[in-house]
Amino acid sequence: MTTPAPAPRRKPSWAGRNYTLLTAAAIVTNLGSHGALIAAAFAVLDAGGDGGDVGLVAAARTLPLVLFLLIGGAIADRLPRHHVMVAANALNCVSQAAFAVLVLAGEPQLWQMMLLGGLGGVGQAFFGPAAEGMLMSSVSGEQVGRAFALYRMAMQGAGLGGAALGGLMVAAIGPGWVLAVDAAAFAVAGALRSFLDVSHIPERAPGEGLIADLRDGWREFTGRPWLWSIVAQFSVVVAVVGAAESVFGPLVARDELGGAGPWGLALGAFGAGTVCGAFLMMRWKPRRLLFAGTLCVFPLAAPSAALAVPLPVAGLATVMFVSGVAIEVFGVSWMTAMHQEIPEEKLSRVAAYDWFGSIAMVPLATALAGPAESAFGRTPSLWGCAALVVLVTAAVLFVPDVRNLTRRTTHVTSAGTPADPEPGRNPDPLAAAAEASPDGEGAVGRLG
Repeated sequence: MTTPAPAPRRKPSWAGRNYTLLTAAAIVTNLGSHGALIAAAFAVLDAGGDGGDVGLVAAARTLPLVLFLLIGGAIADRLPRHHVMVAANALNCVSQAAFAVLVLAGEPQLWQMMLLGGLGGVGQAFFGPAAEGMLMSSVSGEQVGRAFALYRMAMQGAGLGGAALGGLMVAAIGPGWVLAVDAAAFAVAGALRSFLDVSHIPERAPGEGLIADLRDGWREFTGRPWLWSIVAQFSVVVAVVGAAESVFGPLVARDELGGAGPWGLALGAFGAGTVCGAFLMMRWKPRRLLFAGTLCVFPLAAPSAALAVPLPVAGLATVMFVSGVAIEVFGVSWMTAMHQEIPEEKLSRVAAYDWFGSIAMVPLATALAGPAESAFGRTPSLWGCAALVVLVTAAVLFVPDVRNLTRRTTHVTSAGTPADPEPGRNPDPLAAAAEASPDGEGAVGRLG
């Protein structure tokens, strides 16, 4: 008597075609982009630049990102989002390929690298809101938190691996070839995203123009106290944490911990923490989403405090690991709240305001880090960073909606009320098709 072969394990209903394509493309781009960040810095240094020049190239990418985010969000809610994503990937591919050619040809000029970095920032400004809206429209039901956690775990893991691999490749073959690999990664990811299916997204009625769309997104953003209060909180948190880690961290590592190696270990521990935090959120579904998430922002003050002491390398790495876990708890909770509370046709605009608020103060904070060290000293400045994180996080807990917003299994309609699908019917046609398909492949993603 023969034992029947076990039935092939079906993918979960939320892991449909769109979700799978979005996750695969995110892995590809994160593998390339995190290595390219290292390659770009070394390309500037190899061309005779100094730390200030590296900062200029980084700022040249950040400024267009801030300037074009809101426009990118409005356009992503007007046009098919996958078209916006593919076009942005194409721009990033061309700009990185040109950057690679300049570096490989020898002696790239600073203005050329700044210009190409700026084009990359423009691409990211249009891509980010479209990608977030597309990911949130690709999953539904009570397992959305698990879906977002798996997506973030894959993305963070790819970023961690990409940074490690990129550093090795820069040393072995030079920054120009790493930039070329990143360009190829954008091409592959854009090709994957071109196969996304948007037939499940209702056709949008013609709007009154781009400005009207931006006003509508602003009303949606300001009309939700939990939304604007947490974005205001993170405008401070991201800025001071970014300043501590990008400016003070390397200085403390150089003067107190033994150099770049220990700081790289600490950053690696943070990356490992984000992966573990995403894994945790695949299993844990806190009922009060934003209350649990906001409590997990408090540990983000710990790295600044650890640098202020400073703790030995093992202690700093432990603190960074814990903060990585904590930020993923917040990140998954935040994405789940956005998914269930924001109407689908406004997701990209609201995401753009979220991004804009979160990163707008980063250039100012990093620029003021040096003067703050001169005026107050490095240790008091780091304690100040830690105190600001604690203060703004405690303040946001006074907002009732932050404390009380609870998890649901439905999302809101364009009228702002919870969707009420027919009894027994899956509200997401893609998930329903996946459940009906024998192979589970039915018709069918800021600190963290």
